[in-house]
Amino acid sequence: MDSDRKYRQHGYMDSDRDARGPRDDRPKPQGPRPPIDITGPRLPRLVQHVAAARCFNCSTALPDGVDFSGTCPKCNAPLHCCKQCSQFEPSTRFQCLKPIPVRIPIKDKANECTSFTPRVTVAREGTTGGATSPQVSAPPVNSGPPAPRNADDARNAFDKLFKKL
Repeated sequence: MDSDRKYRQHGYMDSDRDARGPRDDRPKPQGPRPPIDITGPRLPRLVQHVAAARCFNCSTALPDGVDFSGTCPKCNAPLHCCKQCSQFEPSTRFQCLKPIPVRIPIKDKANECTSFTPRVTVAREGTTGGATSPQVSAPPVNSGPPAPRNADDARNAFDKLFKKL
């Protein structure tokens, strides 16, 4: 250690700070932070997964090759809108990661944005409700009890955990 300074708090040996220069010489990134991943969180490699588009309103898995200029088959929400786009980010300027000239005021209505790319979600095999890929057939990873089908089954499973023997 070339310095005998023990603590980094302000006020402790401040006379030495001027001689050493600024603490952080790294350049700070400009602009908004990029999203972590447009496809969502990564799953373990052992679990088979499928990428599927889902409706922003009702979370219904959309079939492959769906026309995004139309509406959702279940709730009739428009699919070509800001909330369905992978570029939609509420914390950025005009709530879009791409530079757009004019703000689109209503994010859940159909629009004619040219930088629209559908938002894709990643799910485990068999949980997408019909959007599973047929060429992947892996054995189930979870060999425990079956998942509860309703609230009563979940409550009973929870009570079994703490049942006195």
